[in-house]
Amino acid sequence: LIEEQQPELGGIKEVVAHVRGEGVFARLKYESGVHRVQRVPETESGGRVHTSAATVAVLPEAEDVDIQINANDLRIDTMRSSGAGGQHVNTTDSAVRITHLPTGIVVTSSEKSQHRNREIAMQVLKTRLYDLEGQRVDDERSADRKSQVGSGDRSERIRTYNFPQGRMSDHRINLTLYKLDQVMQGDLDEMIDALAADAQASMLADLN
Repeated sequence: LIEEQQPELGGIKEVVAHVRGEGVFARLKYESGVHRVQRVPETESGGRVHTSAATVAVLPEAEDVDIQINANDLRIDTMRSSGAGGQHVNTTDSAVRITHLPTGIVVTSSEKSQHRNREIAMQVLKTRLYDLEGQRVDDERSADRKSQVGSGDRSERIRTYNFPQGRMSDHRINLTLYKLDQVMQGDLDEMIDALAADAQASMLADLN
């Protein structure tokens, strides 16, 4: 877990996590998009279903050779950490915030080590700049082509999680699974396998 923002009213506003694994981007890239959740909150006395949404962005980690950043384009601030971490974190100015002036992208890291925080924040910044450039190139290449699985388009709803029905539906391939409990525990293989097969079929169709 690299960064977590919690609003005063509770819940989570934003989370940035680093996921490691063999072929992990090839598997998780299909999770990019808007995820819609339909549920009955504990505070809902009338039993009405409420709808909310979360936007997910899955980005490949940018290597140093992928993108170069001009040091003059950066503003680096150190500040006192807040949140979990114990007394040490709360009494040292170890947190690092880096602002990329040309794009306005802001990244932070709040580990105990200021040196480590700078490394983490720079890596996240490179990844976001790499994704921004990839989006620009992809938009130019496919401006007049409809969005397809794996294109990275995060503007449209891709999936609905309906808790009262125990149902998850992926709208890109019209696949519905009635195994929401397993999915919420991380069992995404059946859905991802279907998305990967559809993406490969689309690429083959384009070649033809």
